[in-house]
Amino acid sequence: MEMKPTEIGSSKMFGGYNKRYKHYSPTLGCSMTFYIYLPPSPSPSHKFPILYWLSGLTCIDENFIIKSGAQRAASAEGVALIAPDTSPRGLNVEGEADSWDFGVGAGFYLNATQEKWKNWRMYDYVVKELPKLLSENFPQLDTSKSSISGHSMGGHGALTIYLKNLDKYKSVSAFAPIANPINCPWGQKAFTNYLGNDKAAWEEYDATFLITKFHDVSATILIDQGEDDKFLHDQLLAHKFEEACRSVNAPLLLRLQPGYDHSYFFISTFIDDHIRHHAQALRL
Repeated sequence: MEMKPTEIGSSKMFGGYNKRYKHYSPTLGCSMTFYIYLPPSPSPSHKFPILYWLSGLTCIDENFIIKSGAQRAASAEGVALIAPDTSPRGLNVEGEADSWDFGVGAGFYLNATQEKWKNWRMYDYVVKELPKLLSENFPQLDTSKSSISGHSMGGHGALTIYLKNLDKYKSVSAFAPIANPINCPWGQKAFTNYLGNDKAAWEEYDATFLITKFHDVSATILIDQGEDDKFLHDQLLAHKFEEACRSVNAPLLLRLQPGYDHSYFFISTFIDDHIRHHAQALRL
């Protein structure tokens, strides 16, 4: 099985390259793809800091790379983008593709504890396996300088991973994150199936709970949320996270954007601000 990543696609953009790779993941027990955007390099020995992007429900590694337009700012700021997939694939677990908000394309960036879903270990894949793979195979990346961002389910992933690993990431941001999953239908469905009925296990993957434990953050948390997002009030619950941040004086910039929805039209409108937010933190 090929552990080393194999390049399966390359397209030039803003002087740099979108490169897609395939590799076998021991963490997930299947082959996985991911994208890297490498900005134009000022010198052969230059190492780029990294921004990980975690995508939302139903997405693959490609959505962000094709739709966000993030490469323009990433090229200008000299930040490499890493976009992994959203779940294991090809395992043929019964029911894995029965619904769009659970199973394939819906890994929720956690380590499942229920036997049936034991391969769903996207937390370990993103936090442990992928950074190691990148540092061993891409000398042009500086994996010691990393930040993390994401959208919806991926915004949930970015916030929870950051808060539990404040030593590993310089900053975090999110677009329309599922900010309090233990209190919304998407989160309750996913957590029940992946983690069982132990509510204490659920809290370990809930940003609104985690910020009350891990609030010694070094950079302001940036969140953009469209006010016309149809999921805002029943699924995303940004205000719950805002209240929790306020209760522990955690620095949060929550920007409610009038008229914007949950789509990549919204993401691409504000992505440059997020790239610059991370570039600033990564330079420190």
